[in-house]
Amino acid sequence: MKRNITIDPPLSLPMPFDEAIERFARVNTKDVEATVCSRDAAPFVKWAGGKRGIIDQLVNRLPDKFGEYYEPFAGGAALFFEISDNLKKAYISDSNLDLMITYAVVKDMPDALIKKLEDHAKKDSEEYYYKVRAQHNLKDAVDTAARFIYLNKTCYNGLYRVNKKGEFNVPRGRYANPDVVNKENILAASQALKKAELRYREFDKITPKSGDLVYFDPPYHPTDTASFTQYTKLDFSEKDQQRLANFALELHRQGVYVMLSNSDTPYIRNLYNNTAWNLSVVSAPRLVNCKAEGRVAVKELLVRNYAGNDPGRDTG
Repeated sequence: MKRNITIDPPLSLPMPFDEAIERFARVNTKDVEATVCSRDAAPFVKWAGGKRGIIDQLVNRLPDKFGEYYEPFAGGAALFFEISDNLKKAYISDSNLDLMITYAVVKDMPDALIKKLEDHAKKDSEEYYYKVRAQHNLKDAVDTAARFIYLNKTCYNGLYRVNKKGEFNVPRGRYANPDVVNKENILAASQALKKAELRYREFDKITPKSGDLVYFDPPYHPTDTASFTQYTKLDFSEKDQQRLANFALELHRQGVYVMLSNSDTPYIRNLYNNTAWNLSVVSAPRLVNCKAEGRVAVKELLVRNYAGNDPGRDTG
């Protein structure tokens, strides 16, 4: 059976390779005829640390020219969707299996997904939410994707968090009319993703060439105000941050354009404290907070290995 996604199986990934293969095998792209939508695509999931609030600042700091595009911490993939019209080839990947299943289904089976989401929307209630949340390890890819999006749109503040077993455990949010389906955007995202190769893998398994662009948007180093590192059942630790910094430097030496976002902490600044990197500070709105007064702009560090238009260049 044809699959629309490649899985690289590093040992640290949270699901065995054979199990991942079994789940993806149900995404059959043969003879799929999707409805076409002409609107611009946007992220189809809410994501803590998502980049829609600073998307113009990111776009303004892209290289003038680059080859293929890589985004190895997919999340909501806001930057990919923003620039997708100008891309020839993209590689979207993540170590979150259910997220990548969802991307695969959005890309190749949007109509089937929309039908499932419409069913979730009709049944939506507090009791139904917890019933769906308890359905771990679904075997059908469309069911997995529909569950993922439904929970994302109805859980507390759109936060993605799992326990040590890898089970989604965010409580239900309070929404009068959650936008569970958003048919037009799913169809638009499906069209945008036709340019993308989707892979389930860790960030350091990508293989860009000289002149390609990689945008890293990892789980951020914790600050006093927010910590969203419980992204899979394996925490993204300071050891992982160091591994990312080392890999980014390796790509720099290979002639790859690198742009990276992270929290503006002394630890992260120290990781990128060498002549390879240009540091900028950008202000980003953060909406994942239990109190409205806590949803304020925070400083983020933008790291690049190239020069360019940069009103936020850090000179201190």
